[in-house]
Amino acid sequence: MQSYTIGQAARLLGVSPDTARRWADAGRVVTHRDEGGRRLIDGRDLAAFSVEVGQGAHLEDGEPYTSARNAFPGIVTAVKLGDVAAQVEVQAGPHRLVSLLTREAVEELGLEVGMRATARVKSTSVHIDRT
Repeated sequence: MQSYTIGQAARLLGVSPDTARRWADAGRVVTHRDEGGRRLIDGRDLAAFSVEVGQGAHLEDGEPYTSARNAFPGIVTAVKLGDVAAQVEVQAGPHRLVSLLTREAVEELGLEVGMRATARVKSTSVHIDRT
């Protein structure tokens, strides 16, 4: 399972590294240390926390999370596979994006809960890039 540094988690959550650090210090998200002493957050834990943060829908500074060129970097919070189709949910800061795509595309990208991904929105279509 992929783990994220405090800085990476902050970018995925749409907050500053200081905010992410405060949340970790307060025990809102569980961290562990790697052999170099860096604090890391397990991808599944970050996915669950990002959903919680997203449901709050407001960042500390009151500014909404925005993204240039309709790209929303975030973390995969759910993958539902059907026989042919699939549904992938990405939490990008306070935004929850859902994409319907083929099962084959999900498998080729290796998408799973806790991975970084970027949702790209064009009109009513949401495309997922593995990042």
